[in-house]
Amino acid sequence: MKGFFVLFLLVGITSAQTAPAKQEVLWQKLESNINDVDRGLDGVLGVAILDLGSAQKFLLHGDDVFPQASSIKIAVLAELYRQAQAGKLKLTDLYTVQAADLVPDSDIMGGLTPGVTRITLRDLATMMVAVSDNSATNVLIDRVGMENVNTLMDSLGLAHTRLRRRMMDLKAASEGRENISTPTEMMTLLRNLYLGKILNKEMTADFFNMLSTHKNSFIPRDLPEGLKIANKPGELEGVRNDSGVVFVENRPYVICVMTTYLHRERDGEDAIARISGATYHMFDRLARASEYGRVVSPGNGK
Repeated sequence: MKGFFVLFLLVGITSAQTAPAKQEVLWQKLESNINDVDRGLDGVLGVAILDLGSAQKFLLHGDDVFPQASSIKIAVLAELYRQAQAGKLKLTDLYTVQAADLVPDSDIMGGLTPGVTRITLRDLATMMVAVSDNSATNVLIDRVGMENVNTLMDSLGLAHTRLRRRMMDLKAASEGRENISTPTEMMTLLRNLYLGKILNKEMTADFFNMLSTHKNSFIPRDLPEGLKIANKPGELEGVRNDSGVVFVENRPYVICVMTTYLHRERDGEDAIARISGATYHMFDRLARASEYGRVVSPGNGK
């Protein structure tokens, strides 16, 4: 009887370890796919992927500092919502558009009538996220305070995530004051937001609804229509980035892909899309399968 119990226990341990071992193979294959993309890219690639359920992650050059371009707007949005939660401002507060606000790459703000048009801070945030309107972003940076964005990053231990200039400030950029982060730190910021460590439940939901506003970007390019993706891409000469949360049912994950020193920016965009596609296919399988890898579709219960 004692021998039977020991045998039963060993079989139980073996069975319990089988599923994680099989899932680990999928992670290894994802790593191989990402390494293939890295080898073929004429530029520098950084990647951070985090399973928000199991906390398993993959990092490639995760601690390297990359210019963020418009992806830094995730940090600006986080501070905006934090101040709204603290009562320092309201997302419904009105702002009158000024001619001095307007900078290049402001597809919406540039068409508004200065001195007359009044819009809410939520409207400005929508423009910042959906069309990456730089004038709207600068108004929000001035409203929340650049130093407050960086203080929030410090409070989260994100020492390399820095907002150091307004959008389209070419003088500051030429002096080396670039907006920066690392794949690991941007992943950590999104993780903390998802877990409700920065905002309360209601504000967290509103934050991710705002960040999931439809936009032209690289993470969603080859993913299914209708899948909720809260992300913010960034583009500069020689730089392409995209960071966000992909809300696969029962298996949400964070993905941050950054590229710099690109010979061709299009190659960076394709690299992000390829890595995003491979990551989604792994998480989608994990979400739909049993712990042993079996997917049971309707009418196929054999």
